[in-house]
Amino acid sequence: MNPSEVLHSHRLKSTSCREGIVEVMLQASRALSEAEIKTILGNRHDRTTFYRSFKTLIEKEVIHQIVIDKNEVRYALNLPGIHQHEHVHFHCSSCNQVFCVEPVSEATMTLPSGFDVSETEIMLKGKCNHCKS
Repeated sequence: MNPSEVLHSHRLKSTSCREGIVEVMLQASRALSEAEIKTILGNRHDRTTFYRSFKTLIEKEVIHQIVIDKNEVRYALNLPGIHQHEHVHFHCSSCNQVFCVEPVSEATMTLPSGFDVSETEIMLKGKCNHCKS
């Protein structure tokens, strides 16, 4: 998918800033911080345009937040058929990178009677294959 197709699949108008943010995230093999995305984009967009576009992408669920230890936030794309809301994240304790892992089925979890799940958040921690070797 290209950035325009991603935005279209979420029923969002394409702007150069939104497309730039999505392009950066499509090329990344891991979740990125807001600062990393802004650094990669450089000075192509002013600060206000970047933050408005970024906020819209979060609100329209084009990207999702990944909170690490309650104090660090990374972002990853929600691509149709690839990354769903309920999936696992892996945080490497050596290089501090975060990766999205395949979705988890709620069917594998047993909840007490009458409980409803509205959101699933699972963070695995350890060493990635690069740091392990």
